[in-house]
Amino acid sequence: MNIYDISKKAGVSIATVSRVLNGSDKVSDKTRQRVLKVMTDLNYTPNVFARGLGLDSMKTIGIMCPDASDPFLANGVYYAEQTLRGHGYDTLMSCCGYQTEDKKKSLEQLMSKRIDGIVLIGSSCIERKEEDNAYIKEAAQHIPVAIINGYMAGEHIYCSFCNDFQATFDVTNSLLDKGREAILFLYRTLSYSGRQKLNGHLSAMKARGIEPDEKLIIQMENDIRKTEEQLKNLYERGLRFDSILSCEDLFAVAGVKFAKKAGISIPEEMDIIGYNNSLLSAASAPELTSIDSKVREITIQGVEMLVNALEGKDTGQKSCVPCELIKRETTDF
Repeated sequence: MNIYDISKKAGVSIATVSRVLNGSDKVSDKTRQRVLKVMTDLNYTPNVFARGLGLDSMKTIGIMCPDASDPFLANGVYYAEQTLRGHGYDTLMSCCGYQTEDKKKSLEQLMSKRIDGIVLIGSSCIERKEEDNAYIKEAAQHIPVAIINGYMAGEHIYCSFCNDFQATFDVTNSLLDKGREAILFLYRTLSYSGRQKLNGHLSAMKARGIEPDEKLIIQMENDIRKTEEQLKNLYERGLRFDSILSCEDLFAVAGVKFAKKAGISIPEEMDIIGYNNSLLSAASAPELTSIDSKVREITIQGVEMLVNALEGKDTGQKSCVPCELIKRETTDF
C-alpha cells in the first residue's frame, strides 16, 4: 500500500494526501478525515520516501568526509549529525577518501538519493586548483552546501572555519618572544586549513625579520612511531630545532616522545605545541599545549547556516571562529 493507493481510494490528489501526512492547514477538515479514515481502513503506514514525493523534500542531508577514523573529522561528523537530528533531518554518510575523483563520485552518489543538502567535513574537501572544485559549485546550484573547516566562495555555499592563520601567527610570535627561532613546523597536508596554518607561521617569522628555514618545514605521515623515528633521524643528521609547532596533536606527541628519549628537557630546552586539542593532548606525558580549533562550534554554525537556507531564513554564508591556545605542560609562556 502506498500514497498512490490512498489518493485513489479517498478520491483526492497525491498532493492532498501529502498535505494530510504533513499536517498542512491547506486541507479542509472533511477531506482530512476522509483521508485519515482510508489510511486507518487500509492499515497504511507512511514512509519517508512517500512523504518526500509530496514535499519535494526527503528531510535528509548528506554528510561527506575524507576519513571518519580521523579524530577531528569524526567529531565533525558527530556534531553535524546531532545538530541535523535536532532539526528533524536524517543523514546519509559517505567516507570519500582524499582523491579528487573519489570525492566527486561520493557527492554524485549522495545527490542521487534526493538529499536536501550536503555537509562537507574537513578542509581537504576543497582542492587547491579552483577548477577541481567545479563539481561542488555545480552541486550548490541544486542543493545548499555547507563546508566545515574551509572556505569557498559561491552561491548557496555556506562555510564555517577557525582562524588558523591567526592562531599560528600568534603562537609563533610567542615562541619568538621566548627566544625560540629554530621552530620546527610539522604538517600533514596543505589543505585549505593546512595552508592557513603554514601562512600564519611564515608571516610571523617574516614580520620579525627572520627568513624561514625550509629545512624546518616538514610534511609527516599520520603515524606517531614513524614521526618519532623521523624526528630522531633528522636530529642525528644535525638538524637542530628548539621548538615544535605541529598542525596535528599526533605529531606533537611524537615530538614529546622523541625529546624525552633524546634527553631534551620540555619546556626548558624545547617547547612543543599541537593542534586540535584532541584527547591525545591530555593523554600525553607531559600534557600537551594545543591549539583548540573549535570543531564543535564551527560544525554547529555551518550546519545551522545550511538549515536556515533550507527553511528560507536570512543567513550569512561565512563564519570564522577564533582558535584558542590551551596551555599545558609543554610550554611555559
